[in-house]
Amino acid sequence: MRSFFDELRGFFRKGDMVLLILCLITTAFGCLVIVSATNAYGFTRFLILQLAGAFIGIFLYVFISSIDVAFFSEHRMALVLFNTFLLALLIPFGQTINGNRSWIHFPGFPMNIQPAEICKVTFVLICASVMASHQNKPSAIPSVMHLLFHLVFLFGLSFVLSRDAGVSLIFVFIFAGIAFAGGISLLWFLAGGASLAVVAPIIWTKVFDEYQQKRFLILVDPTIDPNGINERYHTRLSLESLTGGGFTGQGLFNGNRTQADALPAQHTDYIFSTIGEELGFMGCLIVVLLMFAIIARCIYVGNRSNDYMRRLVCYGAASALIFQVFSNIGMCIGVTPVIGLTLPFISYGPSSIVSLYAMLGLVSGVYARPYATSHERYINPYR
Repeated sequence: MRSFFDELRGFFRKGDMVLLILCLITTAFGCLVIVSATNAYGFTRFLILQLAGAFIGIFLYVFISSIDVAFFSEHRMALVLFNTFLLALLIPFGQTINGNRSWIHFPGFPMNIQPAEICKVTFVLICASVMASHQNKPSAIPSVMHLLFHLVFLFGLSFVLSRDAGVSLIFVFIFAGIAFAGGISLLWFLAGGASLAVVAPIIWTKVFDEYQQKRFLILVDPTIDPNGINERYHTRLSLESLTGGGFTGQGLFNGNRTQADALPAQHTDYIFSTIGEELGFMGCLIVVLLMFAIIARCIYVGNRSNDYMRRLVCYGAASALIFQVFSNIGMCIGVTPVIGLTLPFISYGPSSIVSLYAMLGLVSGVYARPYATSHERYINPYR
């Protein structure tokens, strides 16, 4: 216990302050845009909840950064049980929003909680721990099946209980990023792609609802809603807002659609379009550069460590961020399906920002302790 408090006191000396500063700058920029995006219907509640989430997230960043990731690895089963319990809360407390039952609503609590956002943090640790337990033969059948079991279990549980394909796909991308970085043979990826192609027709007809199918079809079939009044309605409004700001934008609190509350989810899913309208190309470029800097920092910290599991934790965090950024911006410009993922640190979402700071706290912990301690080198802990 004394060792933990020593680590906690030494955070400002050993923790990744560069990563924390990048996150704080991005969060501050996001809060400014949220205030403008919610100005039409009262921004106070949204700003207070976002700031509360940020403060909790910063605390978790410091707290988790002070714990060696090896400790989490030794308690992998507890993380699996935690994920199962958290997602199971959707059964009695789940609230359906936009067709997805992916939010937990506790009566009297001021905000909803999205359990999948929290589970992605623990899933990074679970995947890295499983890979570390098979690092001598990562491409062996038992190794791949062990890792695949955890993906299928968590993805299946999340999708069945929430029907939210978007947040569930984060687990797939984390899995793929860690598996690739961990050295699993490309033959396994080819086999996985071939298997997916075989079962795709069944998934398409038996798993996806009609509205989910249309979100994919409009990307490849221009004959679907060519006037943009039904399936393409949100995408059309998003593109009009995104391109309406020109190079420098119409100015904060001055966006034609944003201030008229004419853009759907303009403070959450489509906040990148809000930025395009009010801050123009320059505002969008700032966002992309900030996202790139945070992701690059995660990869740098991973490369800096010579410990297999610690590297994979950093690469898993980077994979989650890459998927969210690509999906959100791609959705706003109409090249990826609408799956309701937030733009990290920018979009409104207290549970999202808490989980993001917690996940990057793992990266900061690797920065503080990039090498395995002496007893870890000679004693193989339970994984």
